[in-house]
Amino acid sequence: QVQLVESGGGLVQAGGSLRLSCAVSGSIFNLRAVGWYRQVPGKQRELVASITTLGSTNYSDSVKGRFTISRNAKNTVYLQMNSLQPEDTSVYYCGADGVVRYWGQGTQVTVSS
Repeated sequence: QVQLVESGGGLVQAGGSLRLSCAVSGSIFNLRAVGWYRQVPGKQRELVASITTLGSTNYSDSVKGRFTISRNAKNTVYLQMNSLQPEDTSVYYCGADGVVRYWGQGTQVTVSS
């Protein structure tokens, strides 16, 4: 089993920044990648950014150049979000890909105009 705990969401004005954290614990040796996803009511959950165990990163077109995914040596994955816009408002989830995809509980990000 893998446990994911997100933190760092909140309310920010347009143009501002937030950093989300995802603490990964448990049976992490089989994980291939960790990603940040977001979902608004009535829409599918979408991938925002991901990072593999080898450090390769991938971003959705909507966040390229504004968001940065990274990780530290203690199994925490970060999402630095700059130049936030109202359309970035969503619940952000951390997801880890192993035998199955594991999910955190989500953290709300609200960007006011």
